Amino acid sequence: MFDFRLTVFYTVARRLSFTKAAAELFVTQPAITKHIQELESQLGTALFDRRGNQISLTTAGNVLLRHAETIMGVYRQIEFDLNELKGKPGGRLRLGASSTIAQYVIPAVLARFGEQFPDVTLSLLSGNTEQIEQALLHDEIDLGLVEGRTHHSDVRYTPFVKDELVLVCRADHPLAGRDEITLDELKTVPLVLREPGSGSREVVEHALRGAGLRLAELQQAMQLGSTEGIKTYLSSSSGMAFVSIFAVPNELKSGTLRVLDVADLTIERDFYAIQLQGMSEGLADTFMRFVRRQYNAR
Repeated sequence: MFDFRLTVFYTVARRLSFTKAAAELFVTQPAITKHIQELESQLGTALFDRRGNQISLTTAGNVLLRHAETIMGVYRQIEFDLNELKGKPGGRLRLGASSTIAQYVIPAVLARFGEQFPDVTLSLLSGNTEQIEQALLHDEIDLGLVEGRTHHSDVRYTPFVKDELVLVCRADHPLAGRDEITLDELKTVPLVLREPGSGSREVVEHALRGAGLRLAELQQAMQLGSTEGIKTYLSSSSGMAFVSIFAVPNELKSGTLRVLDVADLTIERDFYAIQLQGMSEGLADTFMRFVRRQYNAR
């Protein structure tokens, strides 16, 4: 229905690779090359600089990419609106989610959404909050779900569910029999932290500052890039970690991990849906209404 040459250009421009564009669009690389050559001939200007195996956008290519980003958003909205008229919401929705949300919060929701809307093609990109925001800003995703907010002026943040970060340790930890530890005792505990750029880490740092503690005052035993890695590490160490309550229901049920309260410290946060300012795509809105219904029903 839509101009496939523009889709080819848009994909090559985002990937800066004819090979990756061919794989994404399920066509051959010579076909990609032919479409780009025909588009350049039609427009009377080069869109890419080619230097060996490397390509980059020309000035004209950058101009076309800015317009193509807008046009592709319109294409997705047209597809959604036409499918909605038929009573069958459909189309393609590119999601991004920070790692805690991608792993623990939305997998079951994605499955239920897929059952209710079988004509929607979903893709999910996972990374930390900073990476998901960058993916949104570079038009690699339509909707992001993140653990924190950086107040980027081009991004609209909408809270969709509450979370709490709790301090956990293995069940046979010397302090595991306690219901609560003090802030002074927290200073003596080896802590496992998420990496810089993680929404979870930023929320923990902010809460600690509110309680009069700086991260530098604590014993930082390790930095790990995933909550799963943290849980595995804790099973063999005397350390502790702040993790989302969504991440540990199985461990708490089986008794392999324990939650310890910290006196005068509560770490709560909102998970946010993020979209570009001024953008409101029907399929993304449909998905977020579905997500909110799932959690409000709990």
